[in-house]
Amino acid sequence: MSLDADWRTDVDAVDAALIDEYQSGFPVESRPFERVAREIAAETGVSLDASEVLDRVRDLRERGVFRRFGAVLNPPVIGSSTLAAVQAPADRFDEVAEIINGYPQVNHNYRRDHAWNQWFVVTAGSRETRDEILAEIEARTGCAVLTLPMLTDYYIDLEFPVVNGDRFARESLEETAVSATRISEDARGDLTPLDAALLLSIQDGFPLSSTPYADVADEIAASDAGAAAGVDPTVDDVLAAVERLLADGCIKRIGCVVNHVVTGFTSNCMVVWDVPDDDLDERGEAVGSLPYVTLCYHRPRRPEQDWEYNLFTMIHGREADAVDRKIDELAAEHLPYDHERLYSTETLKQTGARYEDLVASEE
Repeated sequence: MSLDADWRTDVDAVDAALIDEYQSGFPVESRPFERVAREIAAETGVSLDASEVLDRVRDLRERGVFRRFGAVLNPPVIGSSTLAAVQAPADRFDEVAEIINGYPQVNHNYRRDHAWNQWFVVTAGSRETRDEILAEIEARTGCAVLTLPMLTDYYIDLEFPVVNGDRFARESLEETAVSATRISEDARGDLTPLDAALLLSIQDGFPLSSTPYADVADEIAASDAGAAAGVDPTVDDVLAAVERLLADGCIKRIGCVVNHVVTGFTSNCMVVWDVPDDDLDERGEAVGSLPYVTLCYHRPRRPEQDWEYNLFTMIHGREADAVDRKIDELAAEHLPYDHERLYSTETLKQTGARYEDLVASEE
């Protein structure tokens, strides 16, 4: 699909409901598309059955509007995750990126317009494994690694309406619910063998079928992870496990994961702020509640590496100028502190976090 095309041209009321209203809250029941069909019919007046809804989701995924269908997992709760950065020399930039991207535990890597020019995320089954990977990257690349684990989550979610003309994410919304959630670097979900096998099975998405949870149960029963864990779940077992993992925060949401680049939100900026430590929670919660802030969290300062910033915010928009204006507003009205704007200029790697070593640590 061409990014120059208006992807909304062929989007009707049913597609719009699927795209904007089912990024989360997808039913956790044996035949979820039947409920979705009823809900969409009640909202749009369009009568359709579960198979037609399923075909719509398949089509939107094939067109690139959806990245995938399924669960959005929460790496800092399941294992040990950190944001990290290096200052890759210009003449070795691609070489350094290839080394970093070669680790399956690296699930995102972006080039940003800053001296720290490669920003990546490492997620592993334990803090020890995570730190070993970072040490290896440092040794193999010869670049010092800036390690910035999340310490407090004020607001993190890339769910927002896209079937509109909004200049930036959530322009059409008024407020976002926030809370200061502390994140331990040693965080581990209290996972049962079924939980661990389930996370492995769904990390790339759910099967696009009329019975996705039953299909996941069958997949687990037939998998090496299921056999190693001694689990042979029924669909009811899987449904209960999904509900439990949602409640525990290991799964953030279930639904259709939108491709924000295809849907026009091609400009994003990570803004880092030097906020007085005593004001951090108050400012973080206030800023996280602003609709145009898509991510807001606390990470440590690293003064020994000349990194004095402790609050991170992200803003996604359709145009760089619109994003810049919102950052200006943020600085003028909410965060009157020193800050830097780190625009993403190239996606070097973007995949879901991998959890294979999580199962090994549970055995």
